[in-house]
Amino acid sequence: MAQTLTRRKLIQAGALGAVGLAGAAIACSPTQGVAPTASPASGVTHTQHPSPTGDALFMPGFVGEVDHAANGFNPTDILTDFDYGKVSTLPNGQTLREYRINAVNKLIEVAPGIMFEAWTYNGRVPGPTIRCAEGDRIRIEFVNGTAHPHTMHFHGVHHANMDGVFEPVPVGGSFVYEFDAAPFGVHQYHCHVFPLAEHIARGLYGAFIIDPPGGWAKAEHELVMVQNGVDIDFDGANDFYAVNFIPFHFDKHPIVIKKDALVRIFLINMLEYDLVNSFHLHANFFNYYPTGTSRTPSEYTDTIIQGQAQRGMLEFRYRYPGKYMFHAHVTEFAELGWTGVFQVEG
Repeated sequence: MAQTLTRRKLIQAGALGAVGLAGAAIACSPTQGVAPTASPASGVTHTQHPSPTGDALFMPGFVGEVDHAANGFNPTDILTDFDYGKVSTLPNGQTLREYRINAVNKLIEVAPGIMFEAWTYNGRVPGPTIRCAEGDRIRIEFVNGTAHPHTMHFHGVHHANMDGVFEPVPVGGSFVYEFDAAPFGVHQYHCHVFPLAEHIARGLYGAFIIDPPGGWAKAEHELVMVQNGVDIDFDGANDFYAVNFIPFHFDKHPIVIKKDALVRIFLINMLEYDLVNSFHLHANFFNYYPTGTSRTPSEYTDTIIQGQAQRGMLEFRYRYPGKYMFHAHVTEFAELGWTGVFQVEG
């Protein structure tokens, strides 16, 4: 029986030219001097490509590099780019944090030579990581500079008229969202205009972190990871997977952390078109706090599953220096971009 040639198999085989994406430099074809391996059962060619430190990793990857400067954002910077807003104090003593967020259309290079027509908040995907403390007053001027109506829907507790559902902002229009941040935890925001899946999948989402009173325990590393898919041909099925939008980025650019340092990850699943996502940490275990709304972890594990829009907080330390993978434990997602490396330094 002839095997069905799916788009994902074309991507894995490095045959993007067959689907009209001329100029794409996909790299499941071999890196120079590295032989590919083929699975007789699937007919898909994979490549063990060298990591930045010279050792082979057992995941596919891209030949070449995405132009992050042209994109206007870098997934590594997004890890720690917390936006605390313009801060002032209200007459009642409450902290006010003010933001301006623009919805804009933007072409983003998601893989070398592959451009994606994204809908963005402030020209990046994910949008700005809004961070505050529980009880702070949040005021956001949202301006819609695209050709479609959009909103900002925040997860959390607020008045109905601030929910970003019943007040779509028209083309060229604006709206001011104002509410008190609650409850503390790891949350998100996204457009809530239908078709909802498309508006989110195109890039209209971001992290919303509310610190508890007094803050969390001091961590040497705090990192935001927003899980996503990329549907490059808009057929309602993801072709790539990633954290912070660019596939294989943290495979090519390992995250450097200190041995024995407390690492805190704010992990959010904004994946559309697939029901669940996951996070697996190699050679270690972590404490997991679902939604980050409790100071007591729910479990000590090395793998967690998140449904669409679920999120949580991970905390861990590495005892030994070296290079350690993290990735989706949905194997297909990892092979199509959702994989990375921690470089632990002593």
